[in-house]
Formats: sequence, C-alpha cells, structure tokens
Amino acid sequence: MGNRFRLIVRYTMTKSSMFNKLLVIVLLFVTSFLFSQESRLADVYFNDGEYEKAATLYKSLFEKNRQIGLYFQRYTESLLNLKEYAEAEAAIKKELKTNPDDPMMKISLGNVYDRMGNEAEAKKIYDDVINDIGKNPDNINVIARSFTGMNMYEYAAAAYEKATEKLKNPKAFAFNLADLYRRIGDSEKMIHYYLLCTDQFKNNLNFLFDTFERNLSEEEIQKLQAKLYERIQEEPDEMIFNEILAWTFINQKEYKKALRQARAMDRKLNENGGRVFEIARTAKADNDYDTAIEGFQYIIDNKSVNSSYFLSSKGELLDTKRRKVTFNYNYTVGDLADLEHEYKSFLDFYGYNTETVGLIIEFADLEALYLNKIDTAISLLSDVIQLQSVAPDLRARAKLKLGDFYLMEENQWEATLLYSQVDKEFKEDLLGETARFSNARLSYYLGDFEWAQEQFDILKSATSRLISNDAIDLSVFIIDNLNLDTTTVPMEMFAKAELYIFQNKLDAAFALLDSVSKTYPDHSLQDDILFAKAQIARKKQQPDQEKSYYEQIIEKYPEEIKADNAMFALAGLYEYHYKDIEKAMELYRKIFTDYNSSTFAIDARKRFRLLRGDNL
Repeated sequence: MGNRFRLIVRYTMTKSSMFNKLLVIVLLFVTSFLFSQESRLADVYFNDGEYEKAATLYKSLFEKNRQIGLYFQRYTESLLNLKEYAEAEAAIKKELKTNPDDPMMKISLGNVYDRMGNEAEAKKIYDDVINDIGKNPDNINVIARSFTGMNMYEYAAAAYEKATEKLKNPKAFAFNLADLYRRIGDSEKMIHYYLLCTDQFKNNLNFLFDTFERNLSEEEIQKLQAKLYERIQEEPDEMIFNEILAWTFINQKEYKKALRQARAMDRKLNENGGRVFEIARTAKADNDYDTAIEGFQYIIDNKSVNSSYFLSSKGELLDTKRRKVTFNYNYTVGDLADLEHEYKSFLDFYGYNTETVGLIIEFADLEALYLNKIDTAISLLSDVIQLQSVAPDLRARAKLKLGDFYLMEENQWEATLLYSQVDKEFKEDLLGETARFSNARLSYYLGDFEWAQEQFDILKSATSRLISNDAIDLSVFIIDNLNLDTTTVPMEMFAKAELYIFQNKLDAAFALLDSVSKTYPDHSLQDDILFAKAQIARKKQQPDQEKSYYEQIIEKYPEEIKADNAMFALAGLYEYHYKDIEKAMELYRKIFTDYNSSTFAIDARKRFRLLRGDNL
C-alpha cells in the first residue's frame, strides 16, 4: 500500500511538473506573439504618420526590451515629428546617464538639437563622436550607419576617414567611402576610393562592374578612365586596372580600344585568348564587325590549333564575315565569292563532321539565300541530318533550314514534313515554336488563311518575342483583309507574291504585286503591297527605292497596319545605310510615342537610347 501511494504521488508530481513547463511555454509563446503584434502595430502607426500613437507604443516596447535600440530611435523620432523636442531631449539624456559613452545616443541628441535649430550644439556633439573614434574605432560601422540613416553623408564619411586614420589602413573602408562620396556628389573622391578598394573584388569583378554601371554617369566613366591611365603608369604590373579600363571601353561601345587592352593583357599574362574572344563576340553582337574580325583573327594568328578558343574563333570569324557581307544586303558578287571560298577552305581542312555542323548550316544559308545555289544548300543540310552523334538541337536547326530550302524549290510536301518532325520532337521548345510558325506561314502562302490564322493566334503567346510579334502581325493582317470582300483572290495573289519573295523570285513577285494593286485599287492591301515592294528593293540592293516605298506608306497610310513596320525599317535604313543618326533617332522616337502599342515600340526605344549614348 505504501509503495503504491509513493508511486501515485511521484506520478502526480511528474504530471504537475510537465503541466507547469507546458504552461510556461504557452505563456512565453503568447507573450512573444503579443509583443510582435505590438511592434508591428507601432510600425504601422509610424509609417502612416500617426506619431503620437507610435511614440506611446515604441516607448512601451523599449521599456520591455532595452536591447532593441530601434524602438528607442523610433520613439524619439516620433517625438521629433511631433515637435516634442524637450521630451525627446530629456529621454535621450536619461539614457546617456546610464551609458554616457553610447555614440548612438549622442548622435540622437545631436539630431534633436539639429531639429530645434541649434546647429552649433549639434555640430559639437557630432564632432565629439567622430573624435572619439580615434580612441575606439570598433564602433565605426554603428556610427557611420547612424549618420547615413539621417542622410548626414558628410559626417558618415568623416567617421570612416577617422577610423581609417586610426587603423593606418587607407583601404579599410574604401568601398563605403566611395558610396558615401557618390551620394554627396564628389566624383573625384568617389573614383579615388573605388580604385582603392579594387583588391577586394579581384575574384568578383562583375560585382564592381555592376556597381559602376549602376552608379557612374558617362562623364564619371570618362573621369574613371583618366584615373585608370594614371594608375596603370604607376603600377604597370597590376592588371586589374587594365581590366577595368577595358570594361569602360566596352561600356562606351569603343570595342576597338577594349580589344587593344584585351590583347595587351593576353600577351602579358600569356592567356589562352578567352578575354579577346569575349570582346570580339560582344563587338559582333553590336554589329561592330571589323573589330570582331580583328579579335578572332588575333586568336587564330597567335594561339595554337589545340587552344581552347582556336576552332571557335575560326567559326566565329567566318560567321562575322558572313554577317558583315550580308548585313543590309550591302555586298558585291565578289564579296560573296570570296566568302564562299573561305567556307569551303575551312570545311575542306576541318571536315564535314559533328564539330563543324553549326558552320555547315551557316554555309548552307549563304549558298541558298545569297548565291542562289539551293541544290548545294539542300545537299549540305541533308548530309548534316544523316551525321551520327549530331546534337538534337543542331539536327533540328538543319531540318528547319532544309524545310525552308525545299519550300524555295516549291517542294511544299517535304517542307511541311520537316517542320512537323521538329514540332513533334521539340513540342515545348523554341525550336518547336519556330516549326509551328513555319508550318502556319506555309499554309498562309498556299491560301489556307483560316487554318493559318488559327495557328498564328496560338503562337501569339510564344516564348520568343520575335515569333510572337510575327504571329500577331500575320494574324491581324489576315483578319483585317480576308473578310473585306466577297472574293479571296486579292489575298491569294498577295500571299503568292510573298512566297515568291521568300523563294527569291523577285521579278515575278513584283509583277504580281503590281497586278493586285491595279486590279483591286480600292483594296486595303495597298500599304502591304508597298511594304512588300520595299523588301524586294532591299534584296535587290536598291536602298533609295526601298526608302521611297517606306516614305509612301508613312505619308499615305499612317493609320494602317504597316505604318509602324515601315517607320522602324526606315529608321534602320537611316541608321545603318545612310549613317544619319539624327534622322534615325527622330523616327525611333516617333514609333514609341505615336505608335506606343506597336510591337516595335520596345526595340525602337532601345535603339533610340543606344544612339543617344545611354548606358543600357
């Protein structure tokens, strides 16, 4: 009986202890929840400008948890916003009695005097805080953040400089000082400190470049360049300054100067050409083909065949030359023949294999689209498709091109078969979208407008903006022109003319367009006919005639669907062919202001900003 009683007592006590522990946990949870709710409510009042309510809550919160300085800071800030200066001063002085060396409290007191208009007393306190850093630099970050939080950037900079002096390390807070002098507006000191802290970012230069991109104006980048030249003279073996200088040139689209820096570093550091290769590719992407060619040629001339970038440079060099020759259709028969010879020489040396597939596809493009050797192009791509171990995406690219070339040969069945194969294999991929667009366009060429329009509608949501925009244009075009008349003959004739243009049967296309225009003079296709004639003039290398067609569209049909297309194409003609930048900018601006819903508006704004010299 006694043992049983002792067990019951022990069990009861154990249960009681567990209950008490559970009760404590619950109470702590409830207290914490209520505390956080009170804190959030105080923040809401403060942000909404209800400072009286905020002051009451923050005071209560600080008294419950004196470790959280933000509560006291918000409490005094609320009082200052209520112009309760005496109460704020008294509260801060009370805290200072407890901890007279607290720099945060001193800065808060200085802020009170500042708000009261007693600038002399405030300055005395701030100066004392900064002078004290000389005794104890450990508080520097807290002090600098306090000054920065009150937008007192000069004092924050002075605090960091005092700590720098005490630590005898001019680089200690260089990045912080660069940012503060940026806010102050002192470009010279900002650049000075940015260059002092470069050591910190040797393994993360992109962070530094992003900072420059975000914070430096064009004028400041030019100042940075001047300082970099000085530093390179002073420290010729410190390559980071050369790297930053190269970045400034790329930022300003001075690719030739950037390439010069890259080649110098490549030689000095005995690199593999990677730095030169990247600048050459950047120049190529921005249509600076001469600089790109120079960069790729440097790698070919100076690196071994086994170098990481040798074969890639060979391929990129050919592709760049092809783009240069065919850009804006500004080429001669001799240019094309020379380029064809270079492709053949390359492929004869390196072979027709999986390593050169990308180049073979480009070569086929040249043969079909510019030299009118469609049979040769078809043969090249047919061989690519049969190659073993070709990457699936490259084989699909070859099939899409081959489908286009079969269509140029009027073999629509083979074309649609190839498009459908790629569509099936890459259903959720950009290649699949391209294949679906090609099939829909083929149906449009053949006069099956309803089915084509349904497909274009689906492709409006394509991941590729280019495909999406083209699908939108063709969908709207069919809707606008198909049901205007009882006959579909004008549309069928126009679609056939566009197929002729695709097939490079330019004279036949022009004649058919003229026939549509004369037979159906009142049809809404007139602006589209002029635009199609402009594309023929472009392919025939007749820029003045092309320009005339665009101008007719803009003048006669400013509200029609092809007006913004014509304006964007005309702007490009002025930019790239006539080199009239002012006129190009005027037209680009007109697109994104007068045709702001156009699919060209985004690109027009980007081209305008680039021509204006903005850093994008």
